Parts: sequence; structure tokens; C-alpha cells
Amino acid sequence: MRAMHTLTDPLPLALTLMREKSVTPDAAGCFDILEQWLETLGFTVIREVIDGDGGSPTENMYARLGTQHPNVCFAGHVDVVPPGNLSAWRIPPFAPEVVDGVLYGRGAEDMKGAIAAMVAGVARFLESDAAPHGSISFLLTADEEGSAINGTRKMLALLKARGEVLDYCLVGEPTNPTYLGEMAKPGRRGSLVCKLRVIGKQGHVAYPRLADNPITRLVAMLHRLKSTPLDEATEFFDPSNLEVTTVDVGNPSHNSIPAEAYAEFNIRFNDRWSGEGIQGWVKQQCEAVGGSYELAMRVSGESFLTPPGRLSEALLEAVQEVTGHTPQLSTTGGTSDARFIKDYCSVIEFGTTGHTPHQVNERVEVAVLEQLSGVYAAWLRKMLPPQQT
Repeated sequence: MRAMHTLTDPLPLALTLMREKSVTPDAAGCFDILEQWLETLGFTVIREVIDGDGGSPTENMYARLGTQHPNVCFAGHVDVVPPGNLSAWRIPPFAPEVVDGVLYGRGAEDMKGAIAAMVAGVARFLESDAAPHGSISFLLTADEEGSAINGTRKMLALLKARGEVLDYCLVGEPTNPTYLGEMAKPGRRGSLVCKLRVIGKQGHVAYPRLADNPITRLVAMLHRLKSTPLDEATEFFDPSNLEVTTVDVGNPSHNSIPAEAYAEFNIRFNDRWSGEGIQGWVKQQCEAVGGSYELAMRVSGESFLTPPGRLSEALLEAVQEVTGHTPQLSTTGGTSDARFIKDYCSVIEFGTTGHTPHQVNERVEVAVLEQLSGVYAAWLRKMLPPQQT
């Protein structure tokens, strides 16, 4: 019980994880640390290095306590983005410190702080004498901030092949814009990445009839794509949105019409669309302009929504109980590994505040980690009530 008691405080756990230079897709020593903690709590731990499909070899971890259902899973990632300009950090990014009640260091919000709170929350839950009805598990990866090729998606398939079934999952991404208890995310918008190459004919600007300026058609295509409304908002989703991320011609000559022009753009689409449907819409807009072009598109995640039910109700009750706030259910923000998990079980996201993920001087209030640990423990009590005797 002494060992378990030392795991109920999220701050030393977060400090330990944040000292590891686990820049994606390197887990560094994070899984060694987590394995020790979880085995102390009674979990059986599985670690898998997955390779292939052009992604970097990635280490993943699955740990489970219990054999009954429901299997309630905490999911997240130990990898972090590079620290950027080291001289701009108030505290060295991998030498975390607490200053005036605020924990500084890479991963404080995204998302080693949340993983520490998960472990602490589980430890607090297990301090109860009552035996829970069901199982608790952890699904952790080291490539969420990178390619996401050999991480959660493949690990889920591997677990399914081995007969492991997840019933409910909580992902610890930083979901709260300003204060803990502000927002939970039962779904996410889909994401479509597009690369457009418009092919023309090179020529002299003084003889435009003898050439075909691809820039003119590229601009027309982008204008049509950007100015044509995709849809309206739905109950849980904002309107779909397209943003052009780069335009490139690479023409060094002021008096020559170039042969090619390029652009890239991203569409975050709501639940009115499937990935296939939104791709068809993009092709339609480009065809309306016409001419020779090439279009490469990749859906990095479909839009999804876990309907309100036991999972969200238990989380909202736990958050209100601990923080006094009832979170808004929202689908704003970027993609996460929840886009893979939703194919296997109901999933919702709730983690720390989201002031500084990926920024220099990433930080989180220590009080937030303490409250988040309490939320996770309360959520487990609602999802896994004691067995009836």
C-alpha cells in the first residue's frame, strides 16, 4: 500500500516522465517508467515495437488490470514535439520545474501531465477496499505527434487479434481551452490533406496566346474551393472549413510564364461528409475550372461522434463533482488517436488545459493536475462500481 500511495500524487509522476527526451517517435525511457508504476498497481503490461508501411519503428504499451468487462481504457501518447528554440525557454524543456505553482517543461499539457494524472487517478481509485466490477487498461503510443502509422491504429488491430476488447476509452488530450472542466470532446472533425498540381505550357509573357498560364487556373481553382460553402454547422460540429497552406510556383523569371503551379490545402470536415464524399466535392470544384491538373488527396481521419450515453454522462458527472464545472461537449480542434479508437469502442477526450501545447515554455498549473487526477478517479468509480455481494 505504501508503493501505491506514492503513485497517487501526479506531480512527481509528471516530473519523472517529462525528464525523458521522448521526441516523436522515440519513447526514451517513458515506457520503462510506466511499466514499473503499472506493475506496482497490479497491471499486466505488454510492450510492442511495430514497424512498416514507411513509418518509423514505434514502441507501444498496453496494460490491463482485471479480466472482466467492461474494460475501461485510458489512452494517450508519451511522445512530444521538438522543443524549438532552447534559448527561449524559461526552464529547459527536459528539466521540468515548478515555478509559482506552475509546472514548466515539454509535455506538461500534451500530454505527459495527463498520463501522470491517469496513473494517479487509478492509484486513488484502487485505494478503495471495494473490488471494481470490470477492468482498467492503458493504451499508450510514441508516435501520435508524428506519422501515427505504427502506433495506436496498429496496436488496436493487434489487440483485437489477440482477443482484447475495449468497451470504453478516455483519451487524455488537452481539451480545456482556459480552465479545467470547460470542455470534453466526444468526437472530432475529419481531415483531408490535398496537393494540387496545375499543368500549363511555358512561354513568354508577351505572347500569352502561345502559352498556358497554370497560375491563372490554380488561382481560379483555389478561389472556387475557398469561396464555395461546404455546409452548415450541425448539432455538435462547426461548419466544414478549407484552408490553403502553401502556394508555390518557383519561377525565377519575371518575363516567363511557368509550366506548373502547386498548392496544398486542408479541409476539416464535419459529420455531413465522409472522406470519400469530401474528395468527390474537391474534384468537382477543380473540374469546374478545367484544364490539365493532378490532385493527390489523403484522408488522415474521418469525422466521428460518440453519441451521448454512459461514457459522456459519467465523465460530465465526475468533472462537475471535482471541479464544479459541467463541460461543454465539443468537436473543435485537431485530430487525435481517438480517430482510430472510435472504430473499436466508444471514446471521449478529456485532459488538461490547452494554453501551451507545442509552444515554447509549455506549462500547466499543478492544481490542474491534482484536479484532473481526481476527475479520473471519480470517473472510474462511476464506470466501475463495486461488485454486489
